[in-house]
Amino acid sequence: MSCKNLLKPAAFIFLLFTSQLIFAQDRVVTGRVTDSKDNTGVPGVTVTPKGTRTGTQTGSDGSYRISVGSGVTTLVFTSIGYATQEVDITGKSTADVVLVITNSQLGEVVVTGYGTARKKDLTGSIASVKAKDFNKGVNTSPDQLIQGKVAGLQITNNNGAPGAGATIRIRGTGSVRSGNNPLIVVDGVPLEGGSARPGLGLPGMGGTPGSNPLNYINPADIESIDVLKDASAAAIYGSRGANGVILITTKKGKTGTPVIEFGYAFGVSTMANQIELLNGDEYRAALSKYNLTGGDYGGNVDAMDAITRTGTTHNVNVALSGGTENARQRVSLSFLNEEGIIEESKLKKYTVGYTGNFKFLESKRLGLDVNINTAQLQEEVVPITNNAGFQGSLIGQALQWNPTHPFTKADGSYWIEPQFGASSPNPLWVLQMYDDNVNTTQIWGYVAPYFRFTNELEYKFQYGRNQSDGRRTAMMGRELLNFNDIKNRGWASSSESKLLVEQFTHTLSYNKQLNTDFNLNAVIGYEYLNFEFSNSGLSAYDFTDIGIPDYNMFGYSTPSSRNVFHFESPTNELQSMFARANVNIKGKY
Repeated sequence: MSCKNLLKPAAFIFLLFTSQLIFAQDRVVTGRVTDSKDNTGVPGVTVTPKGTRTGTQTGSDGSYRISVGSGVTTLVFTSIGYATQEVDITGKSTADVVLVITNSQLGEVVVTGYGTARKKDLTGSIASVKAKDFNKGVNTSPDQLIQGKVAGLQITNNNGAPGAGATIRIRGTGSVRSGNNPLIVVDGVPLEGGSARPGLGLPGMGGTPGSNPLNYINPADIESIDVLKDASAAAIYGSRGANGVILITTKKGKTGTPVIEFGYAFGVSTMANQIELLNGDEYRAALSKYNLTGGDYGGNVDAMDAITRTGTTHNVNVALSGGTENARQRVSLSFLNEEGIIEESKLKKYTVGYTGNFKFLESKRLGLDVNINTAQLQEEVVPITNNAGFQGSLIGQALQWNPTHPFTKADGSYWIEPQFGASSPNPLWVLQMYDDNVNTTQIWGYVAPYFRFTNELEYKFQYGRNQSDGRRTAMMGRELLNFNDIKNRGWASSSESKLLVEQFTHTLSYNKQLNTDFNLNAVIGYEYLNFEFSNSGLSAYDFTDIGIPDYNMFGYSTPSSRNVFHFESPTNELQSMFARANVNIKGKY
């Protein structure tokens, strides 16, 4: 047989095989892609046969049509904001797919105030930061979690003391005469913005800085923080939202097997930039250069180094959560021990939190949400002020100290006499003679029953309460000879403050997919808020030394030097009625 005759059967077999491949490619798969949350069609989803680079996209109603080859057994569905899904199409001509929203980008759920929305449905400027994106490390207050994370949000620490307050601005300063702080809302409960931590003014040294009003919230208990930045987003809160709104959502229990969470963080803190000062030798050289004969006491000390240290922070968090679909609960405990960079400054914080989410009746339409948090803060404060007089606060005293003058005498006792007639006291002795302790207890929480008349219509009532009590005791010893008001007299103060915010909120919300093109999300509500604040205390001079702290023995002070004060704020109430409606047309408008 010739080679020519052998090629004819081979060519026939090749053509037959090729025609079968061409015929096999002519297979069409159709289907529809929907959203797992509301079963609506998802447009713009990319549908690709696995292993290839060509594909198609779903239409406005989520439907698709694609031709695949015989070797393709899987289709890949991808869309921004949804989890990628692979579907087996072996022997199938139709394949419907349900996509699940992920917690990233446009699919994430954002708190908008009295409700939630998908990020891609928002019309106002809202930034949302989830727990996985929070700043890592030792964070003592919630604002530190999102510092530097949100465009247009400025968080500036007022000072470096443990638990110190921060200045928060959303898109800059918006008011000349009124306050510029944003409204902060925790799980729907608005915070008054103040604190029950009593303030204090020191004789000749100014007023000590305030603390952070968010200190009582355990950062490890926070699930997300949403920042409403423009008028459209914050409009639901009225004039209170003029400077923006920060919404804090705490963690809740999850359905399933109980889970134990444990976290420990350790940190150190030092002065970022030490102020360069003359040491003893350099000071003596300067005296010689300018022909000054006095001022050299023969020593070589560094006052700033003497009053500062490397501060340490220990933070322990434990949480237990779990439950069923009808009862989910979470309990958390935390302990924070923060030492400041100034000797003797310290903050200890203890928190206990509980959340419960319950559903009742066979229909599960009746529910109850409970959230209770308690915190105990113990502070040891040092005499550093932002408006010190000529005698200076502790930092100013250290900067003024003569580096040739020893802190102690030959017998080991402190130099307490005025330094060469000047007003600058020995900063180490000031630390010994100053005692300032603050104890603040805060209880915050809410109870929120709700009832769903239908799957779309829900009524909710929320009672929230934020109650705080603070006590502060402070004294300056009579041996502070550089202070004319204190010298041989002594001074002490004891004060208490109480803060109460009560909230009563009624909301009726409606959320329904009217048809394939229209979705309506609406809420109407009424809210009543009551604010109460009181402050009282006593200060005095001229104490007799009987060996106990002066703030515990006001009976040993001079009656004429005693100053008794009390303040109770007048009735402060706020009643609001509000409404909001969002209409979504074809997922585009």
